[in-house]
Parts: sequence; structure tokens; C-alpha cells
Amino acid sequence: MSRSGFIIAATSSGCGKTTFSLGLMRLLRERGLDVRPFKCGPDYIDTQFHRVASGRNSINLDTFMASEEYVADIFGRYASGGDVSVVEGVMGMFDGYDRMRGSSADMARITGLPVILLVNAASTAYSVAATIHGFKSFRPDVEVAGIVFNRVASERHFSFLKDACSDAGAECLGYIARCGNLQAPSRHLGLTLSGEEEMERFVEAAAEAVSGNVDVDRLLGVTASRVPSWCGVAKDVEPSGRPLRIAVARDEAFNFIYPENLRSFAPHDVVFFSPMRDKELPEADIVYLPGGYPELYADTLSGNRSMRDSVRDYVERGGRMLAECGGMIYLTQDIDGAEMCGVIPTSTTMDGARLTLGYRTVHLPGMTLRGHEFHYSRLVNPDVLPSAARQTNVKGDAVATPLYHYKNTYAGYTHLYWGERGILKIWNL
Repeated sequence: MSRSGFIIAATSSGCGKTTFSLGLMRLLRERGLDVRPFKCGPDYIDTQFHRVASGRNSINLDTFMASEEYVADIFGRYASGGDVSVVEGVMGMFDGYDRMRGSSADMARITGLPVILLVNAASTAYSVAATIHGFKSFRPDVEVAGIVFNRVASERHFSFLKDACSDAGAECLGYIARCGNLQAPSRHLGLTLSGEEEMERFVEAAAEAVSGNVDVDRLLGVTASRVPSWCGVAKDVEPSGRPLRIAVARDEAFNFIYPENLRSFAPHDVVFFSPMRDKELPEADIVYLPGGYPELYADTLSGNRSMRDSVRDYVERGGRMLAECGGMIYLTQDIDGAEMCGVIPTSTTMDGARLTLGYRTVHLPGMTLRGHEFHYSRLVNPDVLPSAARQTNVKGDAVATPLYHYKNTYAGYTHLYWGERGILKIWNL
């Protein structure tokens, strides 16, 4: 078959993009196709579901955290050689961090991919013709190749929707029936075996829902040969400085890792370890503690005293360490009473915490990084150490989020994306 590629966008958040994306990825994989999954935006949880559905790591495409040229470059790299590239969009089709910038439509423009538009058909019928017409015509440089409806009540309901599609001049590719028991599992899954099993059950249910009434063959037909010819021309990471050994925490508690961040470490030696199970840190020039859910595994982390001692000793000896969000929490004194490493002299609590989220620009002396903040926990005394960086949101307004710098350790709530910019120069390497 011809290579295919498309972006799954929607008229708004909550239309079911993730369900549709996962179900379609699994159906395509079951056909023996090599599916290459991608996610618009900074989400590091949907990408874990993508991996379960497709059998491959999902790659974030984000034009706030990286340049358009870099995003196009990594799309080309990871799409190269695959049969079908499936990009799950973000929010509504034109919703970006600044008007359309960073939106699903913007990603379609950058990659040259067509859009499959998912329309929530609940409580509407022929009126969707106006909605479809608006989405098709608003940006002529973005092609809407086909429409899929979600939450369709019956075949009769679908007949009205098909008429609407026809009169709006759009290709109707089918529908997903209204299904009250198709609920996404908890996002607090991590990489546990039970979490993997629950994700697998949901992916299978999503595939069954999509297979019933979506014309997958036609969908592949209208998006065939749509992966741009420049795919696969991305440059390899250039070696820089002497080879280093970089230890990365990865287990149920710490698993929010952007694949491009790890790739940027080439040609250095990357080793993985588990703060939950291993007794001490491996020998390393740099230790990376990524985000995750340490609060869910606080008792296990607390019980592994030898690892906590090893981490604290490494920091006190001047070892280079980067800790993000969950990794930073692990460095505090405790999580609601469960003892942690005690590097940062404050406690972490889930009590009374509210969601904090948003893109961040991290302004360090001589260096600027980009990232995303997303957490429910809070530090009891966030001013216990001065911040080494000024952080701003997408509008350039200052935010209170600190980035701590203690000896050779940097720790903060922001999940950094350094695939394009690199991180080693934070230690002048």
C-alpha cells in the first residue's frame, strides 16, 4: 500500500480524539502495518497509551518547546520507513498556545499532513453541516480530508450526519457509536503491570468501537501518499565533548520522559535505574530524575533507604543532577510524612493542592530552556531556597515556579524539553 499520514483533530476538547486515535492505531497494527504515533503538544501520558496501541514510542510535536524546523525534522525522522503516521491532535483543531500557533491545524501546515476531523455528534444532527463547512474553509492551507462522527445514537441519526457532510462538501468516513461504558482508565497508571493491563483493555475496547462503523480502508485511501518526501532527512545528533555516563531514573514512579531528550544524549552512554528497587545510584557523570507519580509509590520509595542515602550523598559530593517535578519531589524531605531524600529542605504535600499547568520559558544566565508545568502537588515552603532562574508563561508574564540550584543539582516543577537546545551546557559541558 501507499504510505499514509494524517492528523486526528477535533472540533473541541472532549470529542474523543484519544479514543479514536488509540482504536485506529491498534486496528492498523493488527493489519500488520508499521504505525508511527505522534502527539501534538507536551502531553507525556497520552504517549504511553500510544505505545501500548501501536507498539512504538510516540513522539511529541510541540512548537512552543521547539522550533518549527526542528518539529518538521523530527517528524521526518520518526515517520521515515513507517506505513502509517498517526498524529493525535490537541484540544480543538485551531486551539493553540497563541491563537492557532501550536494547534493541530498548525501542525498540519508544518508537516503537510491532511486532517481527519472528529465531530462530536451528541445532541445535534444536520446543524453539523455549518460546523464542518467552517472548519474546512477557515484555513484553506489546511486540508480536511475526511470526517468521523463520535457519540452517534443510531443509524437514523447517522443518516442526518451523512447528509450534512455531503452538503458541506466533505468526505464522510463513518462514525463511532455512543458508548457509555467506554471510559479512559486513570491517568495515574505509570508503567505498572496492572496499569499496562488496564491500558491494553481500553485500547482493545477503543479498537472495537472504531472498527464497527469507520471505513478504515477509505480513510487510508484519502490520506495515501501523504507523508512528505522530506521524511527521513533529519540529521543525527552531533557528538559534543568527552563521552559521559548519564543515569536516568525509570520505573513506575518516574516515567515522564520525552524520547527526544534521551536521543539528545547521543553519543553518551545512557543507563537506567529504579529508585524503587535498586539499592544505590549507578556510577554516572550526570543523574536525571524525570517526572512521574512518586506520591503513589511514596511508601516504597521511602522504604528504600539505601537509594535515598545514595542520592543524597551523590548530591552532597557535587554530582551533577537534574530533577523534574516528580524527580524534584523525591529530593524533598518528605511526601505527606513519607521520608524522601532530604536534599531540598522542604516537604511536599497533596493536601489542598490544585492543578498548576502551562508552558514555561526558563531564563537562566546565558541559557534559555522551554518546558511545561503540570502538577497537583505543592511544596510546603517553596521559598526555602532562592530560584536560580526566572520563569515566564506563554505571554511572557512571570510565574512563581522556582528552579532550585544546590551545588551541581537543578530541581524544579517544570518538565524541560531540551531535544533541540541540549541540556549539558547547564553544567558548562
